[in-house]
Amino acid sequence: MNGEIDAGFKRILWYVFFATRGGITRIRIVEKIKERPYNINQLSKELKLDYKTVMHHIKVLEDNKIIVAEEKKYGTIYFPSHMFEQGEELFKEIKEKVLNNMK
Repeated sequence: MNGEIDAGFKRILWYVFFATRGGITRIRIVEKIKERPYNINQLSKELKLDYKTVMHHIKVLEDNKIIVAEEKKYGTIYFPSHMFEQGEELFKEIKEKVLNNMK
């Protein structure tokens, strides 16, 4: 793939972060996970969000291959996926657009 991001994954990034209501929350979650691995409980406390809200957004991010889990159990730790890391420049572009639309 030569560091080139897949066209299908580009569409997924735009949809997950820009075209849906929860985009800004998902951006906040991904920004935290980029800093270091987190579990849902840690993210909930760090972002001051309800546990179930974070769990919902984590599922969306994981289903779309933006983040990956260490293990499937309570206390699961999440990391950015390899695909996400390849598309990080596009993520930054989308994040800027989202933030500009909020002004």
